[in-house]
Amino acid sequence: MSSNGELVFFFDVDNTLIDNDQITADLSAYLRREHGDYPHDCYWTIFEDLRRELGYADYLGALERYRVKYMHDPRILRMANWLIDYPFAQRLFPGAEAAVRHVGQWGVTAIISDGDAVFQPRKVYASGLSALFGRRVLIYVHKEVELAHVERLFPAAHYVFVDDKLRLLDAIKKYWGPKVTTIFPRQGHYATDMKILTDYPAADLSIDTIGDLVRYTKEDFLNASAR
Repeated sequence: MSSNGELVFFFDVDNTLIDNDQITADLSAYLRREHGDYPHDCYWTIFEDLRRELGYADYLGALERYRVKYMHDPRILRMANWLIDYPFAQRLFPGAEAAVRHVGQWGVTAIISDGDAVFQPRKVYASGLSALFGRRVLIYVHKEVELAHVERLFPAAHYVFVDDKLRLLDAIKKYWGPKVTTIFPRQGHYATDMKILTDYPAADLSIDTIGDLVRYTKEDFLNASAR
């Protein structure tokens, strides 16, 4: 898992390559249908509390906390199988694979994601992304504070970072400056949150969908970084 070239392209996973909002909606519908309103609401309350605590979404961790709190309701444990067996490959955004292959002609491609140590790797593997990226996959707790480690693994003259969260793109831009081109695909709920859009500066490039990357050239990426 290394590079030593001119250009490296980093991709986030959730709502960048995979429609994670739809996965969440499917899980919510499953919980309400199979277990009822009360377990559904309890699970999501625990989930949001845990996300605020950890800084990332931990679906299985929230399930474990639910089990501890509601030990006499073992039915919801079936949710673990539902999550692990979910057809993640069906939730890749249209054009995602083509976009990765398109930019891969000019440099190394890799996944840099946040998440837990079980469900997030499963999602990356089962969706086919691990194979698409040649197993170049890094999953941190907070990737914006791990950029020195990323740079040691993937030394390059220039980076391109594709992520649906302006907060992270801003932190990455502050760290690497003109050495990185930040790209903001306007997908998922973060992309339409007006507070986020007004609180953080725009990325170097904004695109409507991940598939729009195929319209750009190597020179477009390199020239866009000096904002």
